[in-house]
Amino acid sequence: MPSFAEAAFIAPLPPLAAAAFVMLRPRVTDRGAGVAAEIAALLAVAVACIGLVGLLLAGPAVVAVGWDPARLALSVDPVSITIGLLVAFVGWVVARYARTYLVGATGAAKFHAELLVTLSAVLLLTMASSLPVVILAFLAIGVGLRRLLLFFPERQAARRAATKFTLVWSAGDIALVLATLFLVVAYGTTDFARLGDLASPGVTPLGHIAIALLVIAAVLKTAAFPLHGWLTEVMEAPTPVSAFLHAGIINSGGLLLIKLSGLVSHSPGAMAALVMIGGFTALFGATVMLTQSAVKTALAWSTVAQMGFMLMQCGLGLWPLALLHILAHSLYKAYAFLSSGSAVAAVESVRRPGAVAIPGPRAVGRAFLLAIALYSLAALGFELLLGQKSAQSLALGAILVFGVAYLVAQGLADSAPRALTRRTALASLGATLAYFGFHRLAEYIWGGILPPVPMAGPLEWAIIVVALLSFGLVAVAQAMFPLWAHHPAVAGLRVHLVNGLYLNALLDRWIGGFRTAARS
Repeated sequence: MPSFAEAAFIAPLPPLAAAAFVMLRPRVTDRGAGVAAEIAALLAVAVACIGLVGLLLAGPAVVAVGWDPARLALSVDPVSITIGLLVAFVGWVVARYARTYLVGATGAAKFHAELLVTLSAVLLLTMASSLPVVILAFLAIGVGLRRLLLFFPERQAARRAATKFTLVWSAGDIALVLATLFLVVAYGTTDFARLGDLASPGVTPLGHIAIALLVIAAVLKTAAFPLHGWLTEVMEAPTPVSAFLHAGIINSGGLLLIKLSGLVSHSPGAMAALVMIGGFTALFGATVMLTQSAVKTALAWSTVAQMGFMLMQCGLGLWPLALLHILAHSLYKAYAFLSSGSAVAAVESVRRPGAVAIPGPRAVGRAFLLAIALYSLAALGFELLLGQKSAQSLALGAILVFGVAYLVAQGLADSAPRALTRRTALASLGATLAYFGFHRLAEYIWGGILPPVPMAGPLEWAIIVVALLSFGLVAVAQAMFPLWAHHPAVAGLRVHLVNGLYLNALLDRWIGGFRTAARS
């Protein structure tokens, strides 16, 4: 007898059926298409909720068609149902928002249909339990998102962004197909669970090549450095597209790694590469973000940084925390994009508080000492109550300390009012406790089905030390930046950072992106 959990397998069908209805009935009005999109997305949310109830009552469910290595397998488990609920919910919010946003726009009905097709493909990806399903879902997502990015095809920047997205996304697809072929030769299967079991005694040489290709695919899908340029240009598409990107699309590389964590975690070299690529992407994206004046551009660079941080979490073996990061970041960033239009007005309506308190070197030093003491006390308290943490999780928490120190420094500046000092102190305490608390919660929910954190060896310790030093130096520079802002060298550096060190322009030149407006 089918269980409630298996109901989640039909979640992609309501959006797909509604898209077919809109496409096959040319007389459907824009308003009717918007209503159909919202209802279909809401049905997907309801089906995912039923699947969650079934999962809690009857446990995971699997459905498969065919035989290895071309088996098409779907599964409902804690990971897939978590991301499935996220995707369906964000998709419904975006569909509801788009109804109002696109009023009077030419081609709104077509937009709603393409949004639904892409939503259906992402929902399929969340339930994938074998690589052929992932490949099919990625292909459909690539086609759907390209069409959404070209909603305004007359805009040169939109065409350039769509061209870069297609090239980077397709390169990820090629890497994934090659990885699948190598895994078939090495292990004779493409099933996620079986791959993890077969690799546990030791990864074969072909297996290492396949894992390296999987990492490349994940890096390309998450717009990591240096092929991040298309993501920073998505504001040329309608705002709903920018928000919808965070419904399982831009973080699909992280989802792929988490689903294949049983295989990827057996390759120390791949894990180290994820930490280095992700860490550098996080530092680069966060630094450039601070120099941006446009709201949506700053949000796009923030996403680059956050996706790099998520890859770093995967590389450290903190799989539950990476999954929690995907969940929290998607909800926050989708909301941020959808509300970006009113952000400027909201800021303008706030009464100017006067001069900003600039922390001096002593204030920065006190802030870092206070943040480290706060973190140490919180770590000790959680360790005494709930047990010892891994070196990787403590290192990640130490990186959080650098952000906390920057916050504390504003409140410890000599000219800072007492109210600001109290608020920054309370916010820092809340952030520190939230890190440990949510980390424990993530381990409780998903820790039993994801690989444990590996023991830190010499390679892991070396990477951890480099990461801590890098993030620490950037945090100190960020805290001290107001003191140097008027120096000519810093002003020149700011110009280069505003332009992302011109990597996007180099990518444009390489792909001929400056000529996209002339293409048919």
